[in-house]
Amino acid sequence: MHRRTTLIRTTLATGAVLVSIAALSGCSAGASGTDASPAADLAIGSVDLAAAGCPANVVIQTDWNPEAEQGNLYQLIGPDATIDAQNKAVSGPLFAAGEYTGVNVEVRSGGPAIGFQTVTSQQYTDPDITLGYANTDEAVQLSADMPTTAVFAPFEVGPQIIMWDPETYPEVKTIADLGKTDAIVRYFGGAAYMEYLMGSGILPASHVDGSYDGTPASFIAAQGADAQQGFATVEPYVYENELADWEKPVAFQLIHDAGYPIYASALSVRTGDLESLSPCLTALVPVIQQATVDYYTDPTATNELILKAVDEFDNGWVYTPGVAAYSVQAQKDLGLVGNGSDDTVGNFDLDRVQKIIDITTPLFDEQGTPPAAGLTPDSIVTNEFIDPSIGF
Repeated sequence: MHRRTTLIRTTLATGAVLVSIAALSGCSAGASGTDASPAADLAIGSVDLAAAGCPANVVIQTDWNPEAEQGNLYQLIGPDATIDAQNKAVSGPLFAAGEYTGVNVEVRSGGPAIGFQTVTSQQYTDPDITLGYANTDEAVQLSADMPTTAVFAPFEVGPQIIMWDPETYPEVKTIADLGKTDAIVRYFGGAAYMEYLMGSGILPASHVDGSYDGTPASFIAAQGADAQQGFATVEPYVYENELADWEKPVAFQLIHDAGYPIYASALSVRTGDLESLSPCLTALVPVIQQATVDYYTDPTATNELILKAVDEFDNGWVYTPGVAAYSVQAQKDLGLVGNGSDDTVGNFDLDRVQKIIDITTPLFDEQGTPPAAGLTPDSIVTNEFIDPSIGF
């Protein structure tokens, strides 16, 4: 058995990471090296993505290691998936409702696999990437120099949280309550949501610490006195069930519920490619919608693939069957995945996108990374390719 470090996800909603750490460190996902040739021996079913103009290898870049939050993407991969441990990618024939679509799909890992740079930066470095994750605030921030347009929202509510010890702070129910205590809140430095929490007075600037490194060491050492960022899909289970030095519940509130309602990990294209990709996206996005519904209906086989990929990648990311099962259930129970206010999965509320533009534009202006002038919701998201009939 290989020794692994305990690494907990840190990269979602960083909001201000513009430098390509991969370029500085020599790390890059590069070409996956997987077989991009369509499976010639498979009959194409009712959805023909090749005929729709999709590339022979649909490349999807994620922002972290394989996990259940990406289950709808791995759901797309048909039988005989190829796991490329060197390049941290999983690929295979792209299936829709059990039928081959005429193209392959490749799901690439982010985070350490791309030197912790933003997915958008990776998209603009590697033109082979068809779709990549982009949070709404990141899309706003990078809109002037690296514009993206989101075509599908996998999360109705983002999973990012601030968590604390309920034994130490029994009266704390919200992040605002936490801000009235003496708790230090650790987070991954550069996160735009934290600028919002401080700027709105929810958390005092003197109580936040941007030194969180993705490990539980500081939280445990503080013995409940400090709080930290996390994900509702991971930390509550891990801290209670898998950390021998803690093994008790944590309390939390979603950043979304504190007034920062980004669309997390929205599947996005380079805006300049939107027109040429439109015929493909018209056929592909409904396939992703249905794969999302199918995954959360029965995630068993796909979770096995995710866990197998984690094991073969062997890069320090610890992910157990218990966490995967918990994540799926938490996403459903907390409403992280769902139809929102209508009967459709994956579409965007433009008023909500406008709220994020309004909140973050002054923050990014102050940081010296101003968004594109005159930015509007339909500059960074579109419902053009969504099939309104597909939902949970």
